[in-house]
Amino acid sequence: MKTILSVKKGVALAMVLSSMIMSSAHALTVYTAGPGSLAKSLASGFEQKTGVKVDIFQATTGKVMARLEAEQANPQADILISASWDTAEDLHNRGWLLPFSSANAAKVPETLKSTDYIAQGVSALGIVWNSKSGTPEPKEWQDLTTADFKDKVTTPDPALSGASLDLLIGLQNGMGEKAWQLFDALKQNGMVVSGPNAQAVTPVMQGAKAAVFGAVDYVTYGNIAQGESLKVIFPASGTVIAPRPMMILKTTQHADDAKAFVDYVLSPEGQKMVADAWLMPARTDVEAKRPLFTELKVLPTQSGGASERGEVLKRFNTLFAQ
Repeated sequence: MKTILSVKKGVALAMVLSSMIMSSAHALTVYTAGPGSLAKSLASGFEQKTGVKVDIFQATTGKVMARLEAEQANPQADILISASWDTAEDLHNRGWLLPFSSANAAKVPETLKSTDYIAQGVSALGIVWNSKSGTPEPKEWQDLTTADFKDKVTTPDPALSGASLDLLIGLQNGMGEKAWQLFDALKQNGMVVSGPNAQAVTPVMQGAKAAVFGAVDYVTYGNIAQGESLKVIFPASGTVIAPRPMMILKTTQHADDAKAFVDYVLSPEGQKMVADAWLMPARTDVEAKRPLFTELKVLPTQSGGASERGEVLKRFNTLFAQ
């Protein structure tokens, strides 16, 4: 009889334990636009702190957004980290985001946070130059229009890179019609519009081209750390920064864990991981291994809405299709 009772107790205990494991076994799902190594580090650190597993889907912002749209009927993502501030503004306007203010956001500048999204980190756009290319080191955007750089310049496609489109808008805001004279001169000098950022940088890194007009900086800083003969140059006339917004989807079934993840990313530990990925931390009290946006002349990228962004992109595409 005691044996039977003992077995029953054992079965009951196993059922309780099984139920507890199942209730805590859910994973937090994070959709993120690179860098993949940073996403893995943050996921691992958060799991060690909380015991909550984090599943990562990492791709370009375009692919991440396409997947998000395709899953509207059955949302999978809890958190989205984009490489384009525009995506956060769009999802905010569509009512897709869960308002949340992290206790760790106090050291994040007001320009890098809103009621329902906040920068994970920040990158900037600059000239990436191969120092072994046999060309003089460029200092300004216009330097890439000289004979030294004839047929030796690439640029990311602004149709595929929100940050590249921001640079076009920033230069237009800063230079007016002279910006389009610059773009035309680059076209006449043989600048090639490549695919995403990596496709523009690779031929420069390999020596087939000499410089990138408007490359996202953190990838190149990582390449330099691995011994590549590259240099990131920020023109004194100005450039644009690209904050990487982090947000919680309103459809999340794990809001508390999602908020805890955002808190972790914005903690000193999480922001050090951001800095180790060669991004600028969102917090002003965490050191970086590269120049901060406070050291750059930052051009405004306010463009009057999606219609004007579309017009700038159309004008650029028309120019380079000629």
